[in-house]
Amino acid sequence: MSDLAGLAESVAVDPLVGHPADFHVFHQFLERCKELPAITTAVVWPLSDVALRGAVEAAEEDLILPTLIGDEAAMKALAAKIGVDISPYPILQAETERKAAELGVCMCRAGGGAQAMMKGSLHTDELMKVAMKSETGLRTNRRISHVFVMDTPAYPRTLLITDAAINIEPELEDKIHIVQNAIDLAHALGIPEPKVALLSAIETVNPKIKSTLDAAALCKMADRGQITGGILDGPLAFDTAVSVKAAKIKGLVSPVTGQADILVVPDLESGNMLAKQLEYLGGAQLAGIVLGARVPTILTSRADSAETRLTSCAVAVLLHYAEHPLGS
Repeated sequence: MSDLAGLAESVAVDPLVGHPADFHVFHQFLERCKELPAITTAVVWPLSDVALRGAVEAAEEDLILPTLIGDEAAMKALAAKIGVDISPYPILQAETERKAAELGVCMCRAGGGAQAMMKGSLHTDELMKVAMKSETGLRTNRRISHVFVMDTPAYPRTLLITDAAINIEPELEDKIHIVQNAIDLAHALGIPEPKVALLSAIETVNPKIKSTLDAAALCKMADRGQITGGILDGPLAFDTAVSVKAAKIKGLVSPVTGQADILVVPDLESGNMLAKQLEYLGGAQLAGIVLGARVPTILTSRADSAETRLTSCAVAVLLHYAEHPLGS
């Protein structure tokens, strides 16, 4: 049986998992944002139907106050073609994707320039290459990492998967930041003490499998207060992380098994494949956010639904106000 089929079966029979069909976490995030002011957002190179429409829709929902950065004539022509009105929004002229990325990062570095950045139709690498520059980018003392926030029909929890888009083969030191970034995001999303599953292929420490060694070290770091705010366990296989039934069969007793809020993957490839499997075979919806920088960066895909694009913006709004509470 595949992992996805096993997940679906375990959810159907586990008494602890509730009623997946009634669980729509994305709606909850959007509702929470109705009480918060929109955040100023540098929208970098929105020169595709999805990118431009997504920015305008998020603005119309009072999630963001966008500044559109790109070729002005091309953006206006595209807006006329797809029937959206961009006249209310400031435009910064940029002749190339690289220049647009530089202007977007510059806005986010400037005090009060922009509270978030949103990827348009340029490639993620092109944007993040500029954002990750040590002197002129958006780096902090944290490693920059990516989280997929998932609304999964077969799982009755908000599920965070990290890192599936930025760090290709993270070392242990990188994973400390990846885990802490995800925990902090979970807090912003309303999960006060997230359960963190450190994924591998097995549940025992094997010196030949690096991810099991990293998982054991991360758990001990959490015990010693080097990682805070969550409950860590690992190494765990995917089935034992999300299925109480699988964990019980394997004799695992843990506050994380079968109830994980955060899945920390060994590397980008495994994380990307896991997220896309859940999306295309499991019916999950994905919102994407980049963490650890001076401001949240909203990542959207050409295949994203309107709700997914809006939710990615909502996640950025919730994260911003978790870090900068109103009235502070």
